[in-house]
Amino acid sequence: MANNQPHRIKSISEFREFRGLPKPEHPLISVYNFEEIKKLNDDEPKSIMLDFYSISLKRNTNAKMRYGQQEYDFNEGVMLFIAPGQVFSIEANTNLEHSGWSLLVHPDFLWNTPMAQKIKHYEYFGYSVYEALHLSDKEEAMIIGIMKNIQQEYHSNIDKFSQDVIIAQLELLLTYSERFYNRQFITRKINNHQILARLENLLDDYFKEGSLIKKGLPTVQFIAENLNISPNYLSGLLKLLTGQSTQHHIHDKLIQKAKEKLSTTDLSVSEIAFELGFEHQQSFSKLFKTKTNVSPLEFRQSFN
Repeated sequence: MANNQPHRIKSISEFREFRGLPKPEHPLISVYNFEEIKKLNDDEPKSIMLDFYSISLKRNTNAKMRYGQQEYDFNEGVMLFIAPGQVFSIEANTNLEHSGWSLLVHPDFLWNTPMAQKIKHYEYFGYSVYEALHLSDKEEAMIIGIMKNIQQEYHSNIDKFSQDVIIAQLELLLTYSERFYNRQFITRKINNHQILARLENLLDDYFKEGSLIKKGLPTVQFIAENLNISPNYLSGLLKLLTGQSTQHHIHDKLIQKAKEKLSTTDLSVSEIAFELGFEHQQSFSKLFKTKTNVSPLEFRQSFN
């Protein structure tokens, strides 16, 4: 295996064997307790990629985990959501000491159910690459209870209702997680407002240094990468704090800059449009009027 290639695990059975766990009772869904894993492989790969969903609640471990841009410690309850195809790594030099639970769900288990598409729209499977979910003791107990319900259901005799019951429990778990993430946005106000301040500084610097002429308007992806968070997380945060999307913030900064040039310089509307990264004046004028309800010329005339 090439050093720069993640170790791909295609099935839940393969994953359980990889971690030294017994064969799964169900090939497409599995719940396990982290205390069952006593140590990591001696030749543990530097990075791992799964072909299935992993929803984990961990705490009190001496292992280090890197997922996306973030390295996690687990002194408190931390939930991680890993979608198929995402890469993570775990490092531990000694025997593992950790607790927690994990739910593995293969996409084939969701086939031909509404959850097959719905699970793709839970944003934390995207922004969890940058932001773990921190739980209170009460929230931990709730999540663990749901995972145990799922485990108990597939431990029982499988019948025509089993999949529906498990899907309902999975949807409940994901809905609670969405609620807890929203709570986290609110309770971590200081950190969130720091991100907002960094966003404003980033846009100010971008607009000052002449990047608009060279590169055009900054993309949402560019903004998120420079803030070291994902686009989905940034969007969710801004909508909660300001009611606006990232794109709205970029456009608002652009209009602010346009108003400054229209009111303090003699540049033509065409020249201003070019300096702000627009190839065509018409596109600039249309956006300006959409945002302000007046044309650039009407705005300038209001100062005369």
